[in-house]
Amino acid sequence: MSKWQEDKAEANRLALARLTKSLPSVFPPGVLSRALNGRFVPPTPRLAIDGYWRAHPLRAERLARALAARSGAPGGWSWQIDDDRSSGRPATFRSPPAPYREHAYAKGPGFCCVCGQPVFRFGWHVDLWDRGRNNNANWHGACVIAWQFWNAPSAQAKLLRRLQGRRCRQSNGRLWRTAEVDHRVPLFQVWRQHRDAPWPELLGYWGLPNLQVINRDVHVEKCATEARDRSAARVAEIA
Repeated sequence: MSKWQEDKAEANRLALARLTKSLPSVFPPGVLSRALNGRFVPPTPRLAIDGYWRAHPLRAERLARALAARSGAPGGWSWQIDDDRSSGRPATFRSPPAPYREHAYAKGPGFCCVCGQPVFRFGWHVDLWDRGRNNNANWHGACVIAWQFWNAPSAQAKLLRRLQGRRCRQSNGRLWRTAEVDHRVPLFQVWRQHRDAPWPELLGYWGLPNLQVINRDVHVEKCATEARDRSAARVAEIA
């Protein structure tokens, strides 16, 4: 056994001891299974949960949208953009709308700033421990990963390519190494035409239902078509 393998085994032994000591009697079984069978054992339950969602970003993204649908948009809210960061509103339509991140609609400690649902122990979305909300938290572990996914889907290009069978969604040809992640319905179009859609539905435009991986030449052509459409729309508005 190499020195690195010995160090890794010792680190995992110590981490397992810490995890076992701090693990509650009730814990999500899927999370625990992954923690115990991974290359590196997380030393705390919270790190085990964080690692689980990082390993399953699409599962986290679907859950975040489902939790948002459970909350619904707060009364009087509408999707707006604002350069003033103090408002909590997004500065651009390319960022997903999140009413509970806005200062006027934030629910406060113990509620997720993305989906609006209560946050429980270890950042979990269900109160498995009957301890009520965790008032020191305002993110679900799943919603952290979902938020990263919505804002930077290209980081999961490898996973999305695999989901598509490594075929270009537009041409059905084989995906090249230079293939790019794209929003099927472009976000400018979401802002122009779907701005008044119910908030939980809007999140789908940043999520998996609206994402595709396409070859770069196809993407360039698609972007050019979209630019012409935007130009024509501006001319029509002026006329």
